[in-house]
Amino acid sequence: MRVVSIVGARPQLVKLAPMAAALTAAGHEHLIVHTGQHYDADLSDVFFEGLGIPDPDIHLGVGSGTHGAQTGAVLTGLDPFLERTRPDWVLVYGDTNSTLAGAVSAVKLHLPVAHLEAGLRSFNRRMPEEHNRVLTDHAADLLLAPTEEAVRHLAAEGLAERTVLTGDVMVDVCLQVRDRVLAEGAPAVKGLPEGIDPNRPYLVSTLHRAENTDDPRRLAGLADALADLPMPVALLAHPRLLARADEHGVKLERGAVRVGRPLPYAQLVAAVAGSSGVVTDSGGLQKEAFLLERVCTTLRTETEWPETVEGDWNRLVPEPWELAAREWADTVLRPAPTGPRGTPYGDGHAAERVVAAMAEHAHRD
Repeated sequence: MRVVSIVGARPQLVKLAPMAAALTAAGHEHLIVHTGQHYDADLSDVFFEGLGIPDPDIHLGVGSGTHGAQTGAVLTGLDPFLERTRPDWVLVYGDTNSTLAGAVSAVKLHLPVAHLEAGLRSFNRRMPEEHNRVLTDHAADLLLAPTEEAVRHLAAEGLAERTVLTGDVMVDVCLQVRDRVLAEGAPAVKGLPEGIDPNRPYLVSTLHRAENTDDPRRLAGLADALADLPMPVALLAHPRLLARADEHGVKLERGAVRVGRPLPYAQLVAAVAGSSGVVTDSGGLQKEAFLLERVCTTLRTETEWPETVEGDWNRLVPEPWELAAREWADTVLRPAPTGPRGTPYGDGHAAERVVAAMAEHAHRD
């Protein structure tokens, strides 16, 4: 079986790691297309080295741009590669422009599409990621759902026959890296911004979604809320955040906030595991905090991972400036819940189930 993986953004590279290992272990041919959607080395190339992912077979180098320009550039570069390789499966990951472009290219060339992380829904149609998820799911031939909730969403949209529950491949890699980090102990916490002492309490924060960064007033309000927290905040700044903050004249590093670069995945896991909690708008980091047993405060009105909200591991606080300072601080610094978390995202063997599902459904009309 020949599989082409299409990736281009940090979360996809993390998911690629267990998939590349599982496909190789099963003896399948695996080709990797890196679209270059994340052009910053901290968000892209470092993951190939840090997670042991094979070098990509082709790098499209599309870089940044509008949704249309970025999606079109991926299509232009991808079509001839897929036409030449004619894989048994085109495997697309998550919810980025690279995901949608990969699905569209494959469908137009009459190649089977498998969607990893299918069925996630925020039900916020203003999010570009939500458009990408829905369109990709309805174009794909095989929907690889990470959770029971995702399976229900797909069934409600008439896609049950294409759906397989596999668990979440992010669990595979997160738990493996966690165990390695914990074995190394405190010295494993590296790369935090200057001014953050890993031996003293601190918070980890990320902020990058368009709805939070494109509106100057909203971005300023979120920056104020982070700055006012009574514990040091390691803000791992996505290039989008830095660009928008500069454009809008919003100063990020002030008060509690210390700004640093995005971390390689193992360092990010170590940073979260060593922290007192997470404040983010990232879907992936919400789940990683849950897996690492750290409370998360999400700066959004909704989440694709409702399982994290159950039991109070995650709280949605879209407008923290509307809270009293004490209430905001108490929310972010709340103690970890004591009840059982369960395993809603699987047991760490999702990649093996994904490979088995693709092998079972290959060439099926």
